[in-house]
Order: sequence, then structure tokens, then C-alpha cells
Amino acid sequence: MNPSSSGNKSSFVVATPGRSVCDDNARALYQHGLLRFIALGTRNGTKGVPAEFTRLKPAIGLTAFIAAQLFSTRRAESLRFRLHPWFDRWIKKQLLPGDNIISSYGYVNDCFRWARQNGGKTFLDGGNSHPENYWNILAEENKRWNCRELPIARHHYERARAMMADVDFVLSPSTWVSKSFLERGFKPDQILRNVYPIDISCFKPPAAPRPKDRPLTIIAPGSLSLRKGTPYLLEGFRLVVKKIPTARLILNRAIFDNVAAIVDRNADLPIDWQPSLPHPQLAEKMRASDMLVLPSLEDGFARTVTEGLSCGLPVISTPNTGASDLIRPGQNGEIVPIRDPAAIADAILKWADKILSGTEQAQISFDAGLLSFENFEREFIGQLQSRGLA
Repeated sequence: MNPSSSGNKSSFVVATPGRSVCDDNARALYQHGLLRFIALGTRNGTKGVPAEFTRLKPAIGLTAFIAAQLFSTRRAESLRFRLHPWFDRWIKKQLLPGDNIISSYGYVNDCFRWARQNGGKTFLDGGNSHPENYWNILAEENKRWNCRELPIARHHYERARAMMADVDFVLSPSTWVSKSFLERGFKPDQILRNVYPIDISCFKPPAAPRPKDRPLTIIAPGSLSLRKGTPYLLEGFRLVVKKIPTARLILNRAIFDNVAAIVDRNADLPIDWQPSLPHPQLAEKMRASDMLVLPSLEDGFARTVTEGLSCGLPVISTPNTGASDLIRPGQNGEIVPIRDPAAIADAILKWADKILSGTEQAQISFDAGLLSFENFEREFIGQLQSRGLA
């Protein structure tokens, strides 16, 4: 299709301060002639969307980058959230009557309100569960660990919660996210399935058999925090090491303040520390591992779970991690309760028996084609068409 000549009745604006999963929505909309523009607070646009369909405000991204270099993780995050009203005002000046808009929590509150008042529809990317659900779970977790900080900067929480009154549709990547909105008054027909795609040409199983001399290697990509269940991961791994002393755990050096002391107390564990890696190197690291563990307390859809599955890894996660929708216990991983180190350890040891035995039982069952961009595009556009918006 020639996007510029499609003549579709709807136009969409995609607006996020940084690169996000909404980039994929923008690519799909462009391919079907539905995208008016994507707006980003970065210096580079989105692959697959031409420059003439892109609006950039790099000063926003630069400010956030400088804050990340100067301040703690928590303070830098709070400052980044302070930039959202600036981004919101910039986008609002560019909206036209009838524009539909896609964004995420607290980014463009005024734009959502204006779009609805002027004939457009609003679509929220549900990268996490409903703001109230998110807050309640993490407030409880902070209390358990005597952490005095708030689950997230209060000014961002209030802004995200206020935005909910102007959401027409939730782009939900998981059962976990959908349930949190349905429990707070949203209707089933407001929920659009939006399972995030991955680069399946990059994330794929290893070509060679597992080296027999490799120690049991567990990877837990992403940042470390109370939200990600880091204390339970470390405690569970300690139980594993008692049974398999040669086991290794690969962790990311991105450590939130709320678990820094907990990580320090576990410095004796056999951990291989890695920086954040671009996708090709991350995929290689996954292929050199035996399983992936992510015991999050709140995660709308962790792509690292599906990336691990696509690399042939069994994944151990919780029902509060949206990507667990794709885990089939005993076939490609295990689903364990939140806050349960013993269950984490048991699941790791269960799969370790298969992996270290070198039998075919360790081969997982997973169709990575479900996560292709083509499948994502077909499902996303089809749902818009069924609602008369494409």
C-alpha cells in the first residue's frame, strides 16, 4: 500500500517523550495510511516511519539524559516525569480536529482531553497495569522492606491517574493489564489486544548444542528494583547455589536505589554483572544462558520474557508479569507466585535437572512467529477496522 494515498478517514498522532512500544503502533499506522505524525522527545525518529511523518523535540531527551548522569536513578526518573507537561504543550499545538492520539501514562493529558473534545479518540498504551493498581502493589512492597520512598513520584502518579478520565481505549499487552482496568470500571470493548512484537530475526535459538562444560547459567535482564522482585530473585538464587554451587546468575548493573543495600548484602553470590546491552549482544547473552528468571510484582509486558522464549530459554516468571500469558508450565517455563523465593528456586532446579541431563526434555515449546511485527500489525489494524477507525 502507498501510505500517502490511502484516503482513509482517520488520522492518528503517536506521542511519547522517548522511544517506546508505541513506535510499533506508529509503524503499523504508517503502513496503512493512518499516521499523521509520530512525535518524540529525541533526536532520532522511528525506523520505518519517514522523516516527513516525524516531529522531534531533542531538548527533552537531552535534559533527561543529563539528569540520569547527575542524579540517582530515582531523582533522575522524577525529573524526567517533570518534563511531560512541556512535551504535552508542544504536541497540543500541533493537533487538528479529528486527530486520534496514542500515548502512555501522564505524557499528554491536555492532548487527550483536547482530542476528545474535538472529535478524536484516545488510546492509552498500557505498558503497566492501571496507575492505582501499580501504586497499591508497590506501596505494599515498599512497606514490607521499610522503604520510605513512594512507589513512583507522586506528581507523576497523580498526573497518570487523572489521565484515565480521558482514555477511550486501552492498548493492553496482557491479561494482567486488562484485568486491572476492568476492575476499575473500564468496559471490555475499551480493551484492545496489543501484544508487543520483538525482532525475531535477532532473538532466535542457538545454532549449536549447549556446551557440556557450561555451568548452570541463569539470566535476569533489565533493571534491579523492588518492582522487579529483585530481593526474591536473590534469595531464590541463594537456595539454588546450595544445591548447585557452580550456578551463575547474570544481572544488569542498572540498580534502583530501593534495592541497592539488598544487592550489597548478597555480594557473595556468584553473579556476573553486565551493562545494558543492545539487542544483538543481549540475544547472544541469552543464547549463552540456560534459563531466564523475572519474578516481577508489576510488569505490564516484559519483552525480555518473550525475547528469552524466542532464544529457546525456559522462563520463570510471575502472573503479575504480563508476558507470562505466553508461558506454558512444564513446556516453556514456570509461573511462580510473587514474593516466593522457595518457589523460584524449585522452578529453577526443576529445569536445571532437564538442562544439565542433556536430554531433549530441556527443549522448550514456543512459536516465536506470534511475536512478529507482521502479526502485531495485522491484529492492531484489524481491531481499529472493527471499530470503524481504519
